[in-house]
Amino acid sequence: MFETISKGLEGALGFLRGQSKLTESNIREALAAVRQSLLEGDVHYDVAQQFCERVARAAVGQQVLESLKPFEQFVGVVYRELIQLMGPVDHSLGLRKGSVGIIMMCGLQGSGKTTTCGKLARVLESEGWRPLLVAADLQRPAAIDQLKVIGEQLSIPVYSEPPNSDPVRVCQNGVAQAKRQGNIDVVILDTAGRLHVDEALMQELRQIDRSLSPDQVLLVCDAMTGQDAVNSAKAFHDSLELNGVILTKLDGDARGGAALSVKSVTGVPIKYIGVGEQLDKLELFHPDRMASRILGMGDVLTLFEKAQQAFDAEQMAAQQEKLRKGRFTLTDFRDQMQQVKKLGSISQIMKLIPGMGRVADMMSEADMDPEQDLGKIEAIIGSMTDQERDNPEIIDISRRRRIAQGSGTDPAMINKLLKEFAQAQKLMQNMAGQSHLDRLRSLQTMASMGAFDPGAELQFNKQRSVRSEIDRDKKKKLRKEAKKQRKKNRR
Repeated sequence: MFETISKGLEGALGFLRGQSKLTESNIREALAAVRQSLLEGDVHYDVAQQFCERVARAAVGQQVLESLKPFEQFVGVVYRELIQLMGPVDHSLGLRKGSVGIIMMCGLQGSGKTTTCGKLARVLESEGWRPLLVAADLQRPAAIDQLKVIGEQLSIPVYSEPPNSDPVRVCQNGVAQAKRQGNIDVVILDTAGRLHVDEALMQELRQIDRSLSPDQVLLVCDAMTGQDAVNSAKAFHDSLELNGVILTKLDGDARGGAALSVKSVTGVPIKYIGVGEQLDKLELFHPDRMASRILGMGDVLTLFEKAQQAFDAEQMAAQQEKLRKGRFTLTDFRDQMQQVKKLGSISQIMKLIPGMGRVADMMSEADMDPEQDLGKIEAIIGSMTDQERDNPEIIDISRRRRIAQGSGTDPAMINKLLKEFAQAQKLMQNMAGQSHLDRLRSLQTMASMGAFDPGAELQFNKQRSVRSEIDRDKKKKLRKEAKKQRKKNRR
């Protein structure tokens, strides 16, 4: 996500990094490039314009221009303004123990509303709430069945009535049943959608809103629709007074303009973001963390939270005990990789680690596939005997040939893996007793060594050489454009 904006900002800020001193002139030249990158990232025009004006006012002050490190000061200004643009966000949903809370979900067809209802129910259940899903989307016949399937997958009850029922009555009956049961404390209403905003849809939603007075009215928007998502959010808010927005499919949107525009245009905060189709791919939206990702500074806090949720505590404790005794085998190495894979794809993980986002992009540009390489590593280790996994030093040439044949690889890859394992073994032994956060930082060291990607070293160096040439060309081009602009200004 945000690749377009991130790369544009990288180019603009890279121009300033090469300046011996920041001036009002070169700051404004850089901001012109920033505005261009925001517009290319599908940020609303007025939002991009106002953002650059705020940065300019803050950046041309005496504190930045006369600072010993003016570039860092400027980046700090951009970071703070990005946070202000997307926030603040109150993640609370107004739910109270001892009563039945009501969350009304609305949105256009195709936005992922029904799936998001299930995702939100799963999040609330993990926090100790007891949700009930109400199938009130009677415009789309498959919506009722879809919600029932999701409910079965999550073991969360679903209230539904025949498709020819009145949607307002369905919502009222669902809430009434939740109150009668006594074991439900939050009801999530999956209301109807349309292909576009129309008065009939709004009238139906207003009736549900008036009759039940929900604690939260949340709009589900498809981030990939860009400005259409912002426009629909404004239309819904004007009619319903939304409490928050959930942006779906943000993982598939390289531009990310909707995330930067929604709060500014509508005044409604983004509370959650959908980052995948699976029912566990709903995250709280943190403007500060998102600003950090956009500027290529990583997001260790989100990675830490993912690790806490995904890592098997008992397995990790057992591995730590082995490490304390100085033991770390290839079996442990494979188990660690399987734990890491639970966090998501390697490229996604790398983008959350400070300084590794650019490496992930370079690997993508070089058509390198770390996921496929992880599969090869698992196949190689799986083709070894227990004795070989415990004592890799006994793996001689004949054993390497046998393992290569069994795993569909070649002996050279076995040899490279064994060398990398020896390095990783030392790192993992040093990680014994470290906190989760320190372990994640150690992953940065492992990734930079190429431990997750056999054969990456040669390709990485080649790609780095190509990338450095591209960077030089970009800087040269920016300097020429700046020179032309200065001549134009003098005239």
